Amino acid sequence: MFGLTFDKLIIIAIIAAFLLGPERIPHYAAMLGRFVRKAKEMADGAKDRLKDEMGPEFDDIDWKKLNPRQYDPRRIIRDALLDESPHDPATPATPATPLMKGSTP
Repeated sequence: MFGLTFDKLIIIAIIAAFLLGPERIPHYAAMLGRFVRKAKEMADGAKDRLKDEMGPEFDDIDWKKLNPRQYDPRRIIRDALLDESPHDPATPATPATPLMKGSTP
């Protein structure tokens, strides 16, 4: 998450405590809580709206299959190179043999 580790978050919290002071920390903590709740409600609302607009097909989608992090480019290239499926009929499967000297096409 933006390169923030737990140690850095603690340091930021300590600095914020010194800057805000003990009187204003509860107010800002409550504001942070409201912000997090509002963001969660917005995300849930967007998800529900997407489900409504996409209809019943939305439930059938396997989102884990569509995750781009699961694809390994090396595996994709290896599978494509080792693929034994039939080739396009417009192109010959074997290389064309050169014409012999003196023969006509």
